[in-house]
Amino acid sequence: MADSYDLIVLGGGTGGYSCALRAADLGMRVALVEKEKVGGTCLHWGCIPTKAFLQAAEVADHARDASDYGVKATFDGIEMAAVLAYKQSIVDANWKGLQASLKARGVETVAGDGRLADPRTVVVATDDGERPLKAERGVVLATGSKPRDVPIEGAERDGTRVITSDEALFLEQVPRRPIVLGASAVGMEFASVWHAFGAEEVTIIEMESAVVPREDVDTSKAIAKDLKKSGIRARTGTKATKVEKGDDGLRVTISDSKGETSTLEGDVLMVAVGRGPVTEDMGFEEAGVKLDRGFVPVDGYSRTSADGVYAIGDILPPPALGLAHASFQEGFLVAEHAADQPVRSIDYKGIPRVYYCHPEIGSVGWNEQELKDEGIEYDKQSFPYSHNARAMMMKGTGHVKVLAAKDGGKVLGVHIVGPKATDLIAEGQLIYNWEALPTEVGAFIHPHPTLSEAIGEAHMGLAGRPLHG
Repeated sequence: MADSYDLIVLGGGTGGYSCALRAADLGMRVALVEKEKVGGTCLHWGCIPTKAFLQAAEVADHARDASDYGVKATFDGIEMAAVLAYKQSIVDANWKGLQASLKARGVETVAGDGRLADPRTVVVATDDGERPLKAERGVVLATGSKPRDVPIEGAERDGTRVITSDEALFLEQVPRRPIVLGASAVGMEFASVWHAFGAEEVTIIEMESAVVPREDVDTSKAIAKDLKKSGIRARTGTKATKVEKGDDGLRVTISDSKGETSTLEGDVLMVAVGRGPVTEDMGFEEAGVKLDRGFVPVDGYSRTSADGVYAIGDILPPPALGLAHASFQEGFLVAEHAADQPVRSIDYKGIPRVYYCHPEIGSVGWNEQELKDEGIEYDKQSFPYSHNARAMMMKGTGHVKVLAAKDGGKVLGVHIVGPKATDLIAEGQLIYNWEALPTEVGAFIHPHPTLSEAIGEAHMGLAGRPLHG
């Protein structure tokens, strides 16, 4: 006989465990199936450990630049064993806390490899054999993602010369000449880390015409300028066509937008071209769940084509973002929908997009290219960090850019490049989602001297009452 639950969640990552916790709060009996560790990619191989690396990188930068502030200190290099231990301590503390929360809320964690047998049944291969689980209200698919491979000759991942972020988190030495394939969040973040850790030469290869190509055009330009200033080489509009591995390193053949070829030499190639959904051989299609290029299409309430089956997280196709904090919201939505609570669909443009590279990036809403493509008339205003006293103290570069509907209309997008952008964009999220007008935001009082003043000043400028701009 199958064990019976109200809700079964297949996958214990951010979307899965947030759904399980919320469902338990709503009085449901919940089973959370996870074959590895609850917390998933974000906690163990993504968001949390990479940001621990970036925190260590920030400390390294402070040590290197200490004399600029009148502080006597020297940067003597990185002890990777200590960095790895620091990173793991953060991961383990969060993992311990998550397990305690699941237990306290009454969520049963089932360890094993789950497979969807039908829209109401999940069969879990455990150490003790197969265990069928039955769901009364629904099954939630939250099986996550894995790094994508690239169809490039010689670029097969070996964990030593050709790696992904999974292996990069456990390298025992700082690469001397890393080559990063891909200039979106993961690639940019590791390029920043290795540069701060003292790599001799860091090179980024990006097929699109700009770094962080999904972001606003002025964001891409600002980041490119800072990369050049720091000494990180960014080869945009460039494809890698071949990888040759040797005992001491590797050689990457590249082709630029004009079709001209050349080679780059390094000691490691990190492939950071995105992640793909984990949906193969899990019984989804056999149970009536339609797939599209491996992704699971859903409606506005995360319902799949199979009755009673939901999907959340990295297995959703665009416009879903594949971000941990988006998965939290999806998890809550599904739990509340399954409990017959009133819910509304997610506006993915209203979810902040964050990059923890140096300088940081935070954005929400539309970018300028999208507004042009859609024929939406808009006004724009940027406020540079060079005019912000707090940013000057931090030697921060970048800007806050605001896009609003033409002639005093609502704010359509907020784009921040610079120190603490990933924290500051929280205000941008409120501005966008509450459909605020620039005049309304410009009337807010931001504390002085703070970085947040740049947000206020950009809106003040757009409202026709600039101060320091």
